Amino acid sequence: MTGASVMVQCLEQEGVSIAFGYPGATICPFYDELAKSSIRHILVRQEQNAGHAAGAWGRMTGKPGVCIATSGPGATNLLTALATAYMDSVPLVAITGQVSSELLGRDAFQEADITGAAVSFLKHSFLVKDAEDLPRVIREAFYIAGTGRRGPVLIDVPIDVQNTRLKGRFHYPEEVSIRGYSPTLRGNPLQIRRVVEAMDGAQRPVICAGGGVFGSGARQEVRLLAERCGIPVACTMMGLGALPTGHPLNLGMLGSQGGALANEAVRRSDLLIIAGARAGDRAVTQPGILEKSTRVVHIDIDPAEIRKNVEAGIPLVGDLAQVLEQILAQGPRAHDRGWFEALGLPQDDSAGYGESREGFVNPRRLVRLISSHMEPDGIYVADVGQNQIWSARNCLIREGRFLTSGGMGTMGYSIPAAMGAALACPGRQVAAVCGDGAFQMQMMELATLVQHQVPVKIFVVRNGSLGLVREIQSTCYGGNLSAVDLSGSPDFVALAAAYGIGGARLCSDEAVSAAVERAFAEPGPFLTECVVSPEEGTVQCGAEKEEQR
Repeated sequence: MTGASVMVQCLEQEGVSIAFGYPGATICPFYDELAKSSIRHILVRQEQNAGHAAGAWGRMTGKPGVCIATSGPGATNLLTALATAYMDSVPLVAITGQVSSELLGRDAFQEADITGAAVSFLKHSFLVKDAEDLPRVIREAFYIAGTGRRGPVLIDVPIDVQNTRLKGRFHYPEEVSIRGYSPTLRGNPLQIRRVVEAMDGAQRPVICAGGGVFGSGARQEVRLLAERCGIPVACTMMGLGALPTGHPLNLGMLGSQGGALANEAVRRSDLLIIAGARAGDRAVTQPGILEKSTRVVHIDIDPAEIRKNVEAGIPLVGDLAQVLEQILAQGPRAHDRGWFEALGLPQDDSAGYGESREGFVNPRRLVRLISSHMEPDGIYVADVGQNQIWSARNCLIREGRFLTSGGMGTMGYSIPAAMGAALACPGRQVAAVCGDGAFQMQMMELATLVQHQVPVKIFVVRNGSLGLVREIQSTCYGGNLSAVDLSGSPDFVALAAAYGIGGARLCSDEAVSAAVERAFAEPGPFLTECVVSPEEGTVQCGAEKEEQR
């Protein structure tokens, strides 16, 4: 067996059924063997999109997604996707080709030190120098990526290592033993008891649910804890969907882009249970004030996150699902829900869509209609910019998922991520919502959707500008609009037609419902261009304006 055939067999041993990539000379031996395997390969049109697609596949399956690139520019094109996965704790294994071992460090054609370049946003990396190490390396890579705090792992394989023939028989390790790497899964019993005592003694407890709810598969445990104990749940952007949108204990999203109900409830709470969230600056904007009035419990599998942004009186390290099971087993008392109901704020304070504008679509209403027309387990993928804020505030999530780039805020995320999610969950509806700026960073992937008949429904929110930057310039820089005009953009419906994709254009609120129904009725990919006023901002409703102040 050659190193390349070993690599493919290792992937098959890991149960990999699909991989996203873009070939090149230094990864050709691997691709030659991949073509003979049972693994389905999805040829993207740019390597970054392979990373986003694989990341979304990993988020939906809970297993590391796989992306592949060649050396040099192929590998460096992956960097943004790796950083995106790292910031959102997404399980991902990236395999890159590399120039021949004897050429390393000589500035050979298409040589790039990718393990060095990506070190700051990888969970781990390997530069394989001996083909005999491949089974161990690949086994460890999948183990590291998919355990503890999930994250991206890079395997860089020189072409000569791929071509080398192994001396012995192929053996894929069953066990993994890595010195210094042993994630804590069970919570410390003493700390569990302290948490339960704090919960029993609290009068105004709130759960803050983050992306770790999904990373650990703890969605059911969060709901059980909230319902049994009568504790309301505020979500970070990455935690949206921890409870269904209409659940009576769901406070909605908190933070600088969140709603008044969630933020006011957290402000008035006497116990905040942070569950699988790093409590970053967008979620907790004034940690110093919060720490003075609220006792904080912070549950996270990564001890480095605890107390990094918010001081925690009770730190608890462990896998969120297991920790919540331990807490539930202690039988914490039920609380009176009256305190947050008495805040006098509407349960869904984002439901006010603001005014309609003639000739334009209201983006808040658009988001609500897209999500409400989807089946209960539908997957809504939001890009970055104004569309992300409108989506996070107005998306109706029942039993489905809300995917976006939260930590890195990567434009051009939605279509490849939606593609990865659709391939991970065949039969489930998937919508990608993006702005016209972000769409032009990823529109080449329309070809991939067509080639592999991935039925993603794309909604392009078109306002002719880089909307969020324009809004910031309008409010903070005296209206000096600089480098935000997207004049010259194509007719997106015509562009979709050039790829053989059906499309429609929306210019009024009255036409939205029928257009959304039409999009989801189409058997394959479909693009809907939604014209939004360039004057439309992210702060519109009374409650939102008050919260912004």
